[in-house]
Amino acid sequence: MLLGMNISIVDSWPKKDPKKLIALLLPQEQLAEMSTLLSKVLGETVSLREEDAEKGKKNLNTVNGQLLAIIGLGATPSLETLRRNVHEAIEVAIDFRFKELLLVGDSNNWTDNEWVAIVESLSLSTYQFLTYKSKKTDLVLHKTSIFAGRKNTKALAKGLSVAKATCIARDLVNEPVITLTAQELGHRIETLGKQYGFKVDVWNKSKIKAMKMGGLLAVNLGSQDPPTFSILEHKPETPINQQPIILVGKGVVYDTGGLSLKPTANSMDFMKCDMAGAAVVVGVMCGIVDLGLNYHVIGLIPATDNRPGQRAYTPGDVIQMHSGSTVEILNTDAEGRMILADALSYAKNYKPELVIDLATLTGAAVVAIGHEGIAMMSTASEETKQALKQAGERVHERLVELPLWEEYQDQLKSDIADLKNLGGRGAGAITAAKFLQHFTDYPWIHLDIAGAAWLSTASSYRGKNGTGVGTRLLIDFISQYQANNG
Repeated sequence: MLLGMNISIVDSWPKKDPKKLIALLLPQEQLAEMSTLLSKVLGETVSLREEDAEKGKKNLNTVNGQLLAIIGLGATPSLETLRRNVHEAIEVAIDFRFKELLLVGDSNNWTDNEWVAIVESLSLSTYQFLTYKSKKTDLVLHKTSIFAGRKNTKALAKGLSVAKATCIARDLVNEPVITLTAQELGHRIETLGKQYGFKVDVWNKSKIKAMKMGGLLAVNLGSQDPPTFSILEHKPETPINQQPIILVGKGVVYDTGGLSLKPTANSMDFMKCDMAGAAVVVGVMCGIVDLGLNYHVIGLIPATDNRPGQRAYTPGDVIQMHSGSTVEILNTDAEGRMILADALSYAKNYKPELVIDLATLTGAAVVAIGHEGIAMMSTASEETKQALKQAGERVHERLVELPLWEEYQDQLKSDIADLKNLGGRGAGAITAAKFLQHFTDYPWIHLDIAGAAWLSTASSYRGKNGTGVGTRLLIDFISQYQANNG
């Protein structure tokens, strides 16, 4: 988990302390001002050069016994430049085993978004998942101060809330299936609901059968653990929106592929992350409640594992879904769309203003855009899509929109059922979305997070393993959506 580190804002320069690292975030236009400031407080002349401020440049200097890390931001640094360079400061502090870090920059001119980005990076860069470590090696670094003449405590609190929500999602993704079954996921959602103050209703297998969620039940047939369907709801007394925004998260807590067993070497090593969409929905619900966003938001999470048990559903089966439509199964590893389809169909009961689903759905999305972004397909308005894309740019969880042309639907035609659960060899991410579209009749956005949800090597503040990608995106989007409609 995160936030073992204390983050605060100080408006006076602390005494010299060799156990503290001073990290300077240096924009090109602040060379003279920062040289004067550092010379004054460190008691020794500091002459910063233009090359010190070059984007990505990092210099370490000892000034009057104090280690100084100078990190160049370049000209007009973006929010992402700030996040990544704050991470560099954290890396230096950790590498040199400093207990404290003092972050210095052009704080008087930082916008609220820049403050939030800096605090997010400070928090996310120190995330650790130590649950199963016999010897828990906590970071030596336990305190960070931001030197600022203007204390932006509101932005500090927001950044901490968003980071905490992201790490809730990370924790769930990093948890192994031996402890995080579908039932346990439901229990943890109930616990978080009580902690944060949103309503939770977790359906058991009997209720799922009564609701005729055939897709979720079919995927669950090979498992010894029952499925769950969790409903999370944040509804303020006087919400701005008359109809809810609904977030749907794929909750496959482990995916073997079922009888269509995953054939690729090492392809199952990280399949505990196949519930990353569900984890994001949980994190977002915690975040929007913590931030007090005055919006009616509902989360729907169908959850099960997908295993080749003795009663597992098989290629060639025909499944009747919650909507009443029938689906011919061609591949049991195309299971995520089966459980999402039931949830998307159930969402119609709320007459939603907008539905967004998140899923580690296809390898095709990874092939298309790698680990750097999220594939988006949508029937929502252009205005709504642009608002989500802009949120993606702000938080650097960028969206690549793929088309939903009608021709793709032809790949899902079945000889014996209403549709089949797999398209052809090409455009796999799109045909998966076309399958889901069949179960919607409202403005809808599909986010395939397969590439960015899990990283096998560390990537700056995004870290390694579960990233929580989508959490910051949707919290930012809902925050702005609230403002746009207020």
